[in-house]
Amino acid sequence: MPGITLDPADAAEIAETLTLLTQWLSGSHKHVLAESFAAFIGHPAYDTGTLCTDLHRFAFLLGATDGEDLFGEPAP
Repeated sequence: MPGITLDPADAAEIAETLTLLTQWLSGSHKHVLAESFAAFIGHPAYDTGTLCTDLHRFAFLLGATDGEDLFGEPAP
């Protein structure tokens, strides 16, 4: 499979969007969003907590974080 090149500015913008979504899902409307997400997905195995973990992982893979959200205490 050929390599994929992503401009660093584009990677940073994608990572910022992933971080924004994670913060929104974890914010003050967390319960309402979790219920809506569960209704949309239709299966309890994938919830907003799992989604946030995936978003953190993608941001880490883009080089935007040091992985503390995945492997330790959340970064400030």
